[in-house]
Amino acid sequence: MSGPKGHPHQVPDMQGAHPGGGPQEDGGGHPAHIPGGPGSSMGGGHPTNVPGGPGYDPSAKKVWTPRLIAWEMTRSCNLDCVHCRAAARFGPYENELTTEEGKAFLKDVASFAKPIIIMTGGEPMLRDDIWELARYGTDLGLRMVMAPCGFLVTEESAQKMIDSGIMRVSFSIDGLTEESHDNFRRVPGAYASVMQAIESANKVGLDFQVNTTITKHNLHELPELLDLVVSLGAKAYHPFLLVPTGRGANLKDQEISPEDYEKTLSWFYEMREKSPIQFKPTCAPHYYRIFRQGEKEKGIAVSPETHGLDAMSKGCMGGQSFAFVGHRGEVQICGFLDVKCGDIREEPFSKVWDTSKVFKEMRAWDDYNGRCGYCEYRSKCGGCRARAYAFTEDYMDEEPFCTYQPSESAKKARDAKKAKEAAAKDEK
Repeated sequence: MSGPKGHPHQVPDMQGAHPGGGPQEDGGGHPAHIPGGPGSSMGGGHPTNVPGGPGYDPSAKKVWTPRLIAWEMTRSCNLDCVHCRAAARFGPYENELTTEEGKAFLKDVASFAKPIIIMTGGEPMLRDDIWELARYGTDLGLRMVMAPCGFLVTEESAQKMIDSGIMRVSFSIDGLTEESHDNFRRVPGAYASVMQAIESANKVGLDFQVNTTITKHNLHELPELLDLVVSLGAKAYHPFLLVPTGRGANLKDQEISPEDYEKTLSWFYEMREKSPIQFKPTCAPHYYRIFRQGEKEKGIAVSPETHGLDAMSKGCMGGQSFAFVGHRGEVQICGFLDVKCGDIREEPFSKVWDTSKVFKEMRAWDDYNGRCGYCEYRSKCGGCRARAYAFTEDYMDEEPFCTYQPSESAKKARDAKKAKEAAAKDEK
């Protein structure tokens, strides 16, 4: 099977797409790079009972339920990626969650939700108890998936993944050539190891998806990368746009411009119906604004019946249907927003999910600063809270890489709504 043949004009023509500086790489521990990550076919992005969702009841209260949780099982890693949000090294790292603490966390999650658990790192396969924890989560009814680096994936270990109930894995490919990928990962042989891991997964029938961190150095390669990913037998391809945190903070000059960001996301939308596998960006919330604008221009109403999970997914899911648990138990809305929201060693994850101040702020879309707070698409997009924080140190600020200007009427409607809510609160 071959993928859709991308043409140069389908992707923004990036002059200087190969900067003279060093190569970049991918944020191995972020949800977007993992199976079932934001925008994936394995999970949606909205709470239950929301406008436009199935069974919507305007009089009922929104129920926020985690659909995906990324668990950084260890920060130890056998790669040294230039964009890594965790700046991970081989380790070992002290005081990481024990087997029993991990099981207690999984049991707590299963007591109130049945999300996808993304076993990530670092390199999760460096944990001696990885198969025990995967099987424990599976037996609890959780959907376990994994984001390995590739070096440790053999036919034997891939079969162990299947035997422990792991439903899908993700691999990262950040360039068309061995040289460009290895430079991004900063470990010789990284590209060869991923290709060998993919071969092993295919041999034992383990589903996998591929992720790519998009920066100026590889933007022009997207059409060919899509063809490559399809030819390798992946179930999905989820490129994501760099979020400059961790080591990635040194790569702000490698982020594509807001204008090219818009063009690239529009290209993703154009390729949506042409790709033989699921193909959508992650860490790019305003894709869902572009998606809905495009369907509206075609006169097509977006609904779960016509568009499946795309109709129910939201761009930024952090703190709303997605959460991140670090290797020592700290809880964040996502791996890229390094703001502590709780600690599962101090209180159960379920309590953090319901009571965290930051999580509650993430769910109050009308309170976002700037354009994001009154945009017509705020409930579908939400802007990247981590990217806002990286540039302004305020996670409530507007998405810095969005060019869309909401209407003045949208701002007035939001202001009127907030005024009415404030008045109702005062009456009580």
